[in-house]
Amino acid sequence: SDLGPAADAPLVESTGSKIHLHALLRDKITVISFIYASCSEINGCPLATSVLQRTLTALKAFPELKEKVRLLTISFDPSHDTPKVMARYAQPFIKNGTDWHFLTAPSASIVKDLLSAYQQSITPEIDAEGKATGSISHVLRVILVDPKLRIRNIYTPSVLHPDLLVADIRTLDLGDRHPSPKASSNPPETGAPTQRPGDDKSNYDRSDYHTQSAALTHRIGTTQDLISLSHASSRGLPQDPDEELSPLTQAKVSLGRKLFFDRRLSLNGTFSCAMCHIPEQGFTSQEQSTAIGIEGRTVRRNAPTILNAGRLTRLFHDGREVRLENQVWGPFLAANEMGNPAVGQVIEKIQKAPDYQDLFDRAFGRGPTMDTIGEAIAQYERTLIAGNSPFDQWYFDGKKTALSKEAQQGYALFSGKAHCNQCHTLSKDQAALTDESFHNTGIGYQDAMGPQGEKTRVQLAPGVFTELDAATLATVSEKKPADLGRYEVTQDPEDRWKFRTPGLRNVALTAPYMHNGSIKTLEDVITFYQGGGIPNPGLDPLIRPIQLSLDERKALLAFLTSLTGTGIDALVEDAWSVPIGDPQATSEMAPPKGR
Repeated sequence: SDLGPAADAPLVESTGSKIHLHALLRDKITVISFIYASCSEINGCPLATSVLQRTLTALKAFPELKEKVRLLTISFDPSHDTPKVMARYAQPFIKNGTDWHFLTAPSASIVKDLLSAYQQSITPEIDAEGKATGSISHVLRVILVDPKLRIRNIYTPSVLHPDLLVADIRTLDLGDRHPSPKASSNPPETGAPTQRPGDDKSNYDRSDYHTQSAALTHRIGTTQDLISLSHASSRGLPQDPDEELSPLTQAKVSLGRKLFFDRRLSLNGTFSCAMCHIPEQGFTSQEQSTAIGIEGRTVRRNAPTILNAGRLTRLFHDGREVRLENQVWGPFLAANEMGNPAVGQVIEKIQKAPDYQDLFDRAFGRGPTMDTIGEAIAQYERTLIAGNSPFDQWYFDGKKTALSKEAQQGYALFSGKAHCNQCHTLSKDQAALTDESFHNTGIGYQDAMGPQGEKTRVQLAPGVFTELDAATLATVSEKKPADLGRYEVTQDPEDRWKFRTPGLRNVALTAPYMHNGSIKTLEDVITFYQGGGIPNPGLDPLIRPIQLSLDERKALLAFLTSLTGTGIDALVEDAWSVPIGDPQATSEMAPPKGR
């Protein structure tokens, strides 16, 4: 990934020579480590230096990289770490032909600016009398920079390993030698650009696959009046449960949108809410069965769409939260999602960001707190409304031509023979299409208790597959964590492997399906329920085999497709207009029309 430009700064080599950081980064794959020479923390500077030394040793197996890789160890304690001190520190590691530079800075002010640019925080420690102890509290960060002066990865102690560094270095080198196929300068011919992956991997399983990536020039949007849009697209949906408690305001929605797309709010500044809830992919992730958090950490469950989430009263697949204002803190603090260790760290990041200073005052009359951050993001999410579908116009407004005959037949099956509406409920006034209750379909049970295959099929490249046995797979992956569903909230054995009934609105845009993303298409979902789920002791009695003809299956699919709401393109257009990585840019929502 590209995490932004690498900052420059004047530095001093251990030889005493002055040099600019960019001069050392240019035309090399560079690994940067920030340290102080007297650090005694085993998981701090000594670990970083040891890993860099082992990385150099591992790189000897790839002689083609010898002239392409450079290591930089930079001190953030210039008052102590003079060039002579850094030269002594370097002695055990410098050998003939080793491209490893040990540097310090000319002044503390330069260090401060440099660390800020690379998001490396340090705090000098003091004793009970307020005197400096000489120790410096810091979080280890090792940074990978490509020859074009772009930051490509940031490693924290949990993932810092020579094998990973070497693999990433080799990937960057291969990318330079074998550039990816050029993205199309025109939008793909199939599918609306605002309702499909920007990097569409359709037919990736075929050896004749060609990239269908949409060029970035087609991913620049226009700000919208989100509050007015949400009102216009609400037909058929339940009332907003927080409408009176927290009325939508332009200032709060605009602030929440900025927070939603801000990668700085993760532990290492690389991950935002929008990276799991991708606007053009139905505000979910169509290309991942289960979500992936910071540093590639595994998440057990599929990322649910946040379209219409503001109209729900049960949130997460296990229903553990009931209000969006509280729900937003789950991903912020989950170690395998955005990774923040505490609420205070998120608040402190926002307090220190100059581009947020006036926005909270304007929206709330006070600064960032757990409440104001939660409410702002919730207000943005509450505007992501997509009702008023063809089905709504037919069912609630009586527009006979709004729904095709086939989709009407599908609705008759949905509410009759197929008995889907027993869980995906609707009434004369609204169609949430979920009972917001919890059911055991057998998928969670099979995941935990079912037999595991001896081999797993793994795709390596377009049209290229291999099969790995369990022992081999275990060397490159973590043990699959158990998922007991609603039981993890209630501790009631009756709730084992039960998960919340998802709403069906916009379901055609939110593949893959089920809590673990194990079913790839709507056609396969119909097949699954037609078979009566997966037998197990807790299988919900509402789930039983259904006999459907091919024409009935097609009709049911047509009905499900008719549940795609209006206004989604406008929501994506607005999302694409949000400045990413530019704190100086404004993030104002379009004002309401007529004002």
